[in-house]
Amino acid sequence: MTKSNNAIEVKNMYKDFKLIYDKPNTLKERLVFWKSTKKEYRSVLKNININIKKGETVALIGTNGSGKSTLLKLMTKIIYPTKGTIKTNGKLTSLLELGAGFHPDFTGRENIYFNASIFGLTASEIDKRVDDIIKFSELEEFIDAPVRTYSSGMYMRLAFSVAINVDAEILLIDEILAVGDQHFQDKCFEKLEQLKSSGKTIVIVSHSLGSVKKLCNRGIWIYDGEVRLDGNIDDVVSEYLKVCG
Repeated sequence: MTKSNNAIEVKNMYKDFKLIYDKPNTLKERLVFWKSTKKEYRSVLKNININIKKGETVALIGTNGSGKSTLLKLMTKIIYPTKGTIKTNGKLTSLLELGAGFHPDFTGRENIYFNASIFGLTASEIDKRVDDIIKFSELEEFIDAPVRTYSSGMYMRLAFSVAINVDAEILLIDEILAVGDQHFQDKCFEKLEQLKSSGKTIVIVSHSLGSVKKLCNRGIWIYDGEVRLDGNIDDVVSEYLKVCG
């Protein structure tokens, strides 16, 4: 059990990925070179210890390859730690990969029902929200077309609109807001401000430091798989820019 005031607890957590080199492709190669396949383990995250309180709005920042997106996936339980533990307390929704969970041959409307049901809503609950989801996405004209015909910006609009309408207590977002036009990005951040004011816990990975400074109170800088700095968002961004700006 997580402590009652914590939404997310990460304790002594490590994540390694197995890398395989010179992998044989054909049956003959497998028979001839079966001993020569090399396996290596890359440590992506090392001894991560983080407590995120309920109602906090936290930015994970760092350069590409630092491990911040991996950390977000671990919080979502898409992948699991090599060592250590991650615990969440509350209903969680995530926007990690554009269109993840969408069926390309389903229409936008069908995908709303499909995705919202994954997040635990009943058909009648979705019925009550579907018009609001479509309205927020601004996809009324395309909502009954297969999502394989959507642009990346349209995918983002639909995914974000579903995620903010499933009454989750914890919202995890990874760079998805970098997709789409400025109008909709502004609209998304305005909605996130509302969710923040209502006491939701938000963890966001973004390279848009100006945006996260406005939205978030706390910053966690991930550097080479470790927590380099954790504190007030302005202080963390300032130190990050001194090193990586």
